[in-house]
Amino acid sequence: MNQTPTEHLHLALRQQRAAFEREPMPTLAVRRDRLRRVHAMTLRHADALADAIAADFGHRARQETLLAEVFTVRAGARHAIAHVGRWMKARRVATQLHFLPGRNRLLPQPLGVAGIVAPWNYPYYLSMAPAIAALAAGNRVMIKPSELTPATSQLLATMVAADFAADEMQVVTGDAEVGRAFVELPFDHLFFTGSTAVGRLVAQAAARNLTPVTLELGGKSPAIVDTSCDLPRTAERLAFGKLLNAGQTCVAPDYILAPKPLVEPLVEQLVAAMRRLYPRLTGNPDYTAIVSARHHARLQALLDDARAKGARLIATHDETPADRRFVPHLLTGVDDTMAVMRDEIFGPILPIVGCNGVDDALARVRSRERPLALYWFGRDARTQQRVLEQTYAGGVTVNDCIWHLGQENQPFGGIGASGHGAYHGVWGFNTFSKHKPVFVQSALAGTALLRPPYGRVFDRLLNVLGRMSG
Repeated sequence: MNQTPTEHLHLALRQQRAAFEREPMPTLAVRRDRLRRVHAMTLRHADALADAIAADFGHRARQETLLAEVFTVRAGARHAIAHVGRWMKARRVATQLHFLPGRNRLLPQPLGVAGIVAPWNYPYYLSMAPAIAALAAGNRVMIKPSELTPATSQLLATMVAADFAADEMQVVTGDAEVGRAFVELPFDHLFFTGSTAVGRLVAQAAARNLTPVTLELGGKSPAIVDTSCDLPRTAERLAFGKLLNAGQTCVAPDYILAPKPLVEPLVEQLVAAMRRLYPRLTGNPDYTAIVSARHHARLQALLDDARAKGARLIATHDETPADRRFVPHLLTGVDDTMAVMRDEIFGPILPIVGCNGVDDALARVRSRERPLALYWFGRDARTQQRVLEQTYAGGVTVNDCIWHLGQENQPFGGIGASGHGAYHGVWGFNTFSKHKPVFVQSALAGTALLRPPYGRVFDRLLNVLGRMSG
């Protein structure tokens, strides 16, 4: 008798939970073995991953896949292999004087079965990076990749099935209906990467099971350009950060805030920088296509809306590619009535807003939902510190774009509407662990004096303890 997708999901979860119950605290050797298998399969299938992702996108630069998907997963796995032995150790915690000679320790434990929902824009990395954290913490893992990248999703399922038992880690493919059923499962932790709108629905579904959730969302990430910046270098780095994966990156700069006198010089520098990176678009193997016709049409609608409402559009290339490669556009004269300034762009469109100084730029950033990333370009240390202290963002790169995302020794995650929770390195291990506090009482415990029957000794002791704690 054939199973329905929902029945298959529940069976898979029961199998993984039963396996976890048999091995609730995997040894260091077991965890490192699982992480090494992730590293090995990533290296072994690098070419196949590049081909599958390119097929799903219509075209994706091979080098972008090798850098942003293959290298990043390998680096994360290597980091976890090197450090998980230290992460998983119970550690001593200070004990207050009045509880001595008892002692405290903190014991990291796996949560159980982790569910991971991955998006289409970096389909391998955003599946495996949280999986690495979950495996390092000793959990079992179920992954639901995006239906918008079917070739990559099927390859991922085949890769994982070849290197992992189904009750260790498995991939569940399917459409949006399968995705909805997936997030309704009673996981021990659910990790979702995607849009803010869908993230709200995921959080609601998880709440019905009281499942803790990590949400890695998006938002409009600003780049603030200061008068003290090196303008050509700033333009080069903004151009790379915006056009990597054709702007289909959750931490891509979504709009620029620049002093009004710098707007036109910055436009000129950005056009020149984008043309140097991509001398042509048609047939250029380095320039990635938009993932689907629907998303391509969505980007065109953003331009049409902005033009109709008075924005100036600057196309960086005089081409009309026949495929889904989208011509990068810079926009000036934008305002908040335009969809391009309200919605996350997720493509190679970059509005530039002229500001009346730093105060104006900071006020504009603070008037919006808190973004996943913020970028600042300049050489004035006092202004830099002011921007860092007076804005909120999931993470910041100074004088460049995106690279804070690659730091394994720093947490990566959002704030407010851009998400909550964090991962990478030990931060990911902690996300998928329960740090259980343990107090070990001594045979000589003075707390016996606090038991009934109460009397003068209790009163005096409590008075002494009150003074000590004050």
